[in-house]
Amino acid sequence: MSYLQNAAHVHAHRHALPIPHWLIHFGVFGVFVVSAIDASVIPLPIPGSTDLLLLLLAAQHNAAWLLVLAAVTGSIFGGYITWSAGKKGGEAMLERYVPKRFLTPLTGWVKRHGVISVCVASILPPPIPLLPFLLAAGALGIQRKPFLLAFSIARTVRYSFIALLGVTYGRKMLRLWSHYLAGWAGVILWIFIGLLIAGILFGIWKYRHDRRIARVPVQAT
Repeated sequence: MSYLQNAAHVHAHRHALPIPHWLIHFGVFGVFVVSAIDASVIPLPIPGSTDLLLLLLAAQHNAAWLLVLAAVTGSIFGGYITWSAGKKGGEAMLERYVPKRFLTPLTGWVKRHGVISVCVASILPPPIPLLPFLLAAGALGIQRKPFLLAFSIARTVRYSFIALLGVTYGRKMLRLWSHYLAGWAGVILWIFIGLLIAGILFGIWKYRHDRRIARVPVQAT
């Protein structure tokens, strides 16, 4: 019996799909925090960080729906803050955060399509930027309830699809991770955390800096 148990243990060990412990520790709360930042005016160091985290955790999590709920809830929280910033700052906020060459097409698209533009930007993956559309929704007068409804539906569709991919195909990704990158897990973690902190600090500094500039009256020449 002990031989069979040992054989089973070896078999399970060989077929286990190790995932970095730091990634497991992020858990549901980590998905909420990352998705909230992802939809805010604070830039994340890696585009699609929420998608990647959700994909990997869904591959091993017993309740993938909790991960989806956390991702959607966090994204709504961050998205609402961004919409509010656009509503309060108006088109001047767009001029600060959106490159000039994209400003006219963006405002035209949002004015013509309204909440549909929010839905499209919220479903499409990177490199499609989300921040300009959320700011434009607030700055150009899309009302809160239609915005929240459209944004919530779009993010639910997107993150449910990502979680489904994680449950279905995520184990193959974990095999690749364990084969090629497992030894670098700690290094990758600290790089990501460092970039995340730097992005948060930069976002806070830029937001306060722009508000300070907005308060300075323009002197007539």
